[in-house]
Amino acid sequence: MLLARKNLKRRAPRRRDAERTRQRLLQAAFREIYRYGFQSAGIDTILASTNVTKGALYYHFENKEALGYAIIEEVVGEMTRDRWLRPLQRSKDKDPIDALIGVVRAIPSRPRDVKGGCPLVNLTQEMSQLDEQFRKRLERIFHAWQEGIAIVLRRGQYQGTVRRDLVPEETASFLVAMVEGYEVLAKNAQDAKVWDAGIKNIVGWLSSLRAPGNRKRG
Repeated sequence: MLLARKNLKRRAPRRRDAERTRQRLLQAAFREIYRYGFQSAGIDTILASTNVTKGALYYHFENKEALGYAIIEEVVGEMTRDRWLRPLQRSKDKDPIDALIGVVRAIPSRPRDVKGGCPLVNLTQEMSQLDEQFRKRLERIFHAWQEGIAIVLRRGQYQGTVRRDLVPEETASFLVAMVEGYEVLAKNAQDAKVWDAGIKNIVGWLSSLRAPGNRKRG
């Protein structure tokens, strides 16, 4: 029994070290892919930035594609959950339109964010036609994002604060398209002012979704 406990104590730090290595690889690979795209991202550069061996990389990820899939699910997907889904889930006691406006206004407009663009859009544009597994994983993120917005809009319709004539799913997809469209425009212009103007226009549109009698300045 004593030997078994000692073995368990040895294994626990090893598991933690392995998980830390895996996370370091994911974050380094994400930075490389965000900067150069998936196809141009160099495995050797990722390894050099983490001081991890190639054997350790392939212990965690079968190949470069598997690493890319993990980045979509665990890094890019987590960004969407942190930026949109969790704040909306926490807004159950808040006016739905105010909640959406708050989330939109909280999206960073720092120069480095504008320069690099949206990681979700970047990968979608680069990989959706090239790799079906990439496309499916990216599609799931978009679907979850749209459904998270639609849930909030349906709640507002039930409460009488959101216009009844809206189709929540269609309205949600239009909001996603506007957000991503302005991010693409800002990236192309390399100008945060383009994104700031986009935020203003999106907020104005969101304010128009309020039910009659519930209108207020956005």
